[in-house]
Amino acid sequence: MSDEKKSSRRGISRRSFIKGFGGGVISTATLANTGLLSRELAESFAGTSSEGIAGKTRVTLDVNGRKVSVEVEPRTTLLRALRDVAGLTGSKEVCDRGQCGACTVLADGKPVLSCMTLALDATSSKITTIEGVQADPVGKKVQEKFVEKDGAMCGYCTPGFVVSATALLRENPTPSADEIRQGVSGNLCRCGTYPKVFEAIAAAAKKA
Repeated sequence: MSDEKKSSRRGISRRSFIKGFGGGVISTATLANTGLLSRELAESFAGTSSEGIAGKTRVTLDVNGRKVSVEVEPRTTLLRALRDVAGLTGSKEVCDRGQCGACTVLADGKPVLSCMTLALDATSSKITTIEGVQADPVGKKVQEKFVEKDGAMCGYCTPGFVVSATALLRENPTPSADEIRQGVSGNLCRCGTYPKVFEAIAAAAKKA
């Protein structure tokens, strides 16, 4: 017996529910447009504000020591603002779920996942991306050691590792092997180049 027939025995089928729900949304919009129902009340019934969908806001981000003006929607992540609007494509979008660390940037010196951070929430922070890390002596040394020790395979995860390692060495210039692993534990390498990554960070620590 189909699910629809089973549901109809209980008084309503999934198809009729969807039809009724869609009709309800259309009806509230129609009533609002004809003036029979206030727009605020209609939108509360429909569950969506028309103003909340379309509006974009112009904000200023402090990125790599300069002010960047971007126009974003409330839902725009910091990663999308950096890549699509500001043109800073070094931070990578890989998982877009906050699980791999490829999008890591620094916010006031602390590593954050830019794919999980709203651009509107980053306006009061000083953001440093992989493009800006080289301006820092520690970050520059980390980059050099990643090249020297062959700490990259495909390269997609490398920006996140470099940014996280820079934050680690700023806070702890002489980390132990375990502290290095812990410091970049939020970054994943699907190529499995972890030994070279750890070696590069350890070498940068000796020179930092």
